[in-house]
Amino acid sequence: MTTPASVNAPATARPPAAIRFCLCAWIVISGLTLRRYGFALGLPSAIVKYGGSILWGAMVFFLVAIVAPRLSRRNIVLISTVIAVCVELFRLVHAPWLDEFRLTLVGTLLLGRIFSLWDILAYGGGIALALGLDHLAGRVFTGPPVPHCAS
Repeated sequence: MTTPASVNAPATARPPAAIRFCLCAWIVISGLTLRRYGFALGLPSAIVKYGGSILWGAMVFFLVAIVAPRLSRRNIVLISTVIAVCVELFRLVHAPWLDEFRLTLVGTLLLGRIFSLWDILAYGGGIALALGLDHLAGRVFTGPPVPHCAS
């Protein structure tokens, strides 16, 4: 008797690349929507600010997972964390051309404007959220592990 490969997939199975891409796209759209409409909907500024940072951290996780799909989740988390911390530390670097870029919408979304340790914590929360989503998607799209029975 043969069974589909997904039935015996390990609990740490990775979701298909298309699922990771869709999750990343959903996170980007959610972040842009939060940034554009958050205040208009009456959301507190902390939700808009740190919610965006959480979503940014999650996006970084999925971008790393998409670019390097063979990496373990642990390594994806480590690389995502290094990227997030480096981007935040990069806010401490000032040059006229860089500060001008940061004033644009793209510059604000990619690099931000002001250094904040709270942002680093929010990025960590976003990376943890993305890790959970990735794990859940791996289980949903590959199925739970089935114990082997001796016959």
